[in-house]
Formats: sequence, C-alpha cells, structure tokens
Amino acid sequence: MKLMNRRTFALALSLGAASLLIPSFAMAEDHLAEAISHTKEAIDHGKQGHAKVLVTHAEAALKHANAAEKASDNEHTKEGITHLKEAIETGEKGHAEEATKHAEAALGHLEQAAK
Repeated sequence: MKLMNRRTFALALSLGAASLLIPSFAMAEDHLAEAISHTKEAIDHGKQGHAKVLVTHAEAALKHANAAEKASDNEHTKEGITHLKEAIETGEKGHAEEATKHAEAALGHLEQAAK
C-alpha cells in the first residue's frame, strides 16, 4: 500500500511540475513568433531604405527575443539577439542596407530557435 502511495505521489508531483513548465515553453514560442514577425517587418522596411522604421521593428523584435530567451535558454536566440542589437545600432546611424543584413542574420537564428 505504501509503495502505491509513493508512486501516486511521485506521479502527481511530476505532473504538477510539468504543468508549471508548459506555460513558459508556450510563452517562449509566442515571443519567438512575435520576434520573427517584427524581424521580417524590419527587413522589409530596411530593403525599402527606411532605417527608422527598421529600428522600430528591430527594437520590438529584440524585446520579444529577450523574453523568449528568458523563458527558454537557446543559443540561436542569443545569436539572434546579438544581430538585432547590431541592426538597431546601424539602423540608428541611417545605414539601412547594413542594418537589413543584421536583421536577416537575426531572422535566420530566430527561425532556427523556433524549430
């Protein structure tokens, strides 16, 4: 009887712990999806030469990428964050073409993190 109670307790504890972790994984995916979406917008505007708008979307993407990284540690997300920061920095200087290249690199990493 005690063995069954221990197994039941262990199972309940495991399920409880898993249910606490599942929302953070879902949130990480949502943040990654938002980061990817904003990064794509940044790229589109960068290709049109709109450095200011690129920066706006890259900053939004960076916020979501940071939140995704906080929820689920991932090397691709970290690399995407690095490139988003570079895109913002170069975009603020008015270099839309170079900023777009960094945003494209960020997108590749963020998409890998989402897989």
